[in-house]
Amino acid sequence: MIKRVILLLIICFGFQLNAQTKIKVDGVATVIGTNIVLDSEIDAFKQELLQQSGGEIEISDCEMLEQIMHRKLLAHHAVIDSIAVSDAQINSEVQRKIDYFTQQLGTITKVVELYGFDTAKDLKDELYRVEKEGLLIQGMQQDLTSDIDITPEEVKRYFESLKNENNLPEIGTEIELAQLVLIAEPSEEENQKVIGKLSQIRKEVEEGANFKMKAILYSDDPGVTQNSGEYTIDRKSPFIKEFKEVAFSLEEGEMSEPFQSDFGYHLLVVEKVIGKQRTVRHILMQPEVDNDIYVKTQDSLTKYRNEILQHKISFEEAVIRYSEDKNTRFSGGVIINPQSRDSHFDLTRMDPELYAKVGNLKEGEMTEVSMEETREGEKMYKFYIIKSRTESHTAELSLDYVKIKTLALQKKKTEIIENWADDIILDTYVKINNDYLECSFESNWTKK
Repeated sequence: MIKRVILLLIICFGFQLNAQTKIKVDGVATVIGTNIVLDSEIDAFKQELLQQSGGEIEISDCEMLEQIMHRKLLAHHAVIDSIAVSDAQINSEVQRKIDYFTQQLGTITKVVELYGFDTAKDLKDELYRVEKEGLLIQGMQQDLTSDIDITPEEVKRYFESLKNENNLPEIGTEIELAQLVLIAEPSEEENQKVIGKLSQIRKEVEEGANFKMKAILYSDDPGVTQNSGEYTIDRKSPFIKEFKEVAFSLEEGEMSEPFQSDFGYHLLVVEKVIGKQRTVRHILMQPEVDNDIYVKTQDSLTKYRNEILQHKISFEEAVIRYSEDKNTRFSGGVIINPQSRDSHFDLTRMDPELYAKVGNLKEGEMTEVSMEETREGEKMYKFYIIKSRTESHTAELSLDYVKIKTLALQKKKTEIIENWADDIILDTYVKINNDYLECSFESNWTKK
């Protein structure tokens, strides 16, 4: 059961993969509907919260237990209310996490050993169960709060309440970033070479060769060592558009021609069609980029940077004229923060590698040219400029309205979920171990 607790923490908190201290398993703490809470879960969640907060959060076992019980309550009623969670979505997340763990430790065998499982299948099954529970909880929360909005007057009242309680949040140093990007692209000759290799493999498979073995031998897909290039997908699966379009254009047993995506070139075969799902297998090949292309790309970008420094061209003009990043070229190079969905980055939450480049720069300053690689394997050269920088300060309504609104809306949603929980607990089977009956819960779990 220890392995189950650690995996649950990975899903809920997303912490970095590290060896965990073994936790004594001493039974079931509570049962919520059809879900159980283990004593070990309480300890593990508590330890992780302490680690994440640097020991600054003080929380009792009873408080920790109640937080977990609320999650189990949401998961239980998500099933009752038929909250939809697709197998393809779960499997995709499971595979992504296994790929990440494998990258961290080197082999899937080491991952299996670390978590105490007997086989990779056992690990996948447990990850599947935990991932499914997490998605059910998210789905139930969204179902309860999807129509909730907040007015400017509510935001103002929330801010005033924080101010009166002397509890205004501290806003960390934030910056707005823009970038100019040049992509180191393979030559057309190299692209044709890869297409030719895939076409040859296609011919050999048509003549009787084993597609699965070809995938193991030749595919550049990092997950090929675990799944031999096999995936079960539906039209909502988080796969790239080109991949799904080809997969759903073929019948069972059919094989595609080589096709291109941002990841490289693919060869795909549909192995099974079951309802709206398809089990497919693919081979991915990524064209190589010659070293002289890297040198030429870097030199060109360095030249553009120098032109900006010499005031021969503005940064914004250079972006429109030269940048090859389709997401930022027509926005002056400005980067959107994927977490906040706006253009501001909190330095305390920034990726360490990016922070090392921009953390100490002033407004208007630029980084040096450096190479980066996307998750698709695309290599590019870029440099950043600081568009604005706001130093840390106590929250102000006019300056930080969007953040205050987000906090106020989240509080409102939390209250709605808590009120729902207080009502639904009365109609839900709850069994609490004698060791926790004396806890002073905020919700009426004991139904007294």
